[in-house]
Amino acid sequence: MKKILKKALFAAALLSVAACSNSGKDKSQNTQTPQEETPKVQVAAAVVEGVDQTEVYTSTVQPYVKNNIAPQSGGRISKIYVEVGDFVKKGQIVAEMDKTQLQQIELQMRNNETEYERLKGLYDAGGLSKSDLDAIEMAYKVSKTNYENLLENSVLVSPIDGVITARNYDAGDMYTMSQPLYTVEQIVPVKMLVAISEVDYTKVKKGDPVSIKADALPDLTFSGKVNRIYPTIDATTRTFTAEVVVSNNNKTLRPGMFVRATVNFGTKHSVVIPDVAVVKQTGSGDRFVYVLQNDGTVAFRNVKIGRRVGKKYEVLEGVSEGEIVVTGGQSRLKSGIKVETVE
Repeated sequence: MKKILKKALFAAALLSVAACSNSGKDKSQNTQTPQEETPKVQVAAAVVEGVDQTEVYTSTVQPYVKNNIAPQSGGRISKIYVEVGDFVKKGQIVAEMDKTQLQQIELQMRNNETEYERLKGLYDAGGLSKSDLDAIEMAYKVSKTNYENLLENSVLVSPIDGVITARNYDAGDMYTMSQPLYTVEQIVPVKMLVAISEVDYTKVKKGDPVSIKADALPDLTFSGKVNRIYPTIDATTRTFTAEVVVSNNNKTLRPGMFVRATVNFGTKHSVVIPDVAVVKQTGSGDRFVYVLQNDGTVAFRNVKIGRRVGKKYEVLEGVSEGEIVVTGGQSRLKSGIKVETVE
């Protein structure tokens, strides 16, 4: 009985193995490797175009001229005529000091003038020596100089057209010479001191155009020009200073505003390609493109890009004029595979 059971189990095992073998053969015969589809891509040619060589620098608006208004010596302030924010003209009276001393000096000058005229007549008539006339003439000139100097420091005027940006005393205060009575700043035009890399020192020239954008005025762009180039290089920052002037006729730009100055170093003819052709390599700052070969395949190419011009990139290295680069469908590509171009 045991022998019969063993034979039955052995026969069942053989049938099972045979069934599995036949099943495997059927499955192998029905499996097909699907044909890989040729990737479709868009392409464009690399061309040479004029590219403006521009750089953007940050700076701060400064008054073109800044003056402190103060008398030469201490004294009481008699009158105040202007306030902070007032626009003044050159020569406009802004304040007056106490005139007691001025009046005394004026009386002395008038007296010396009268005496000089009297003695000059006497000298002409031969009744006075030349030395005596010279002495009174000298006294008159000294008193006149003192009067004019004191007058200038008693009636204070603005030395420039500008805006009053500080007033440090009130009428009736005693001027102590610790700080100026007024600060006046010329804001038509204004200037910016722009720090530019020393490698561009030979590229910047007086009169070069500069475009100005202020964060406080995002919708406006101002036109300026290089007015002065400082002759030395800062050894710490390796930059030199260019003074940029903006006419600011509408008084829109104000001292202290943060601005971005775009300096144009001229135009360079460079290879350009559409920006969509450039792919940034994951995990690094490297950039690459796929270049279409004559046999219909694509080749992976590292590129060095320069300035962005609208929707194009300037290519410094990696692509030559006339080469065809892939502008769409890069995600399915790898170097060496054949592609199909579409519009």
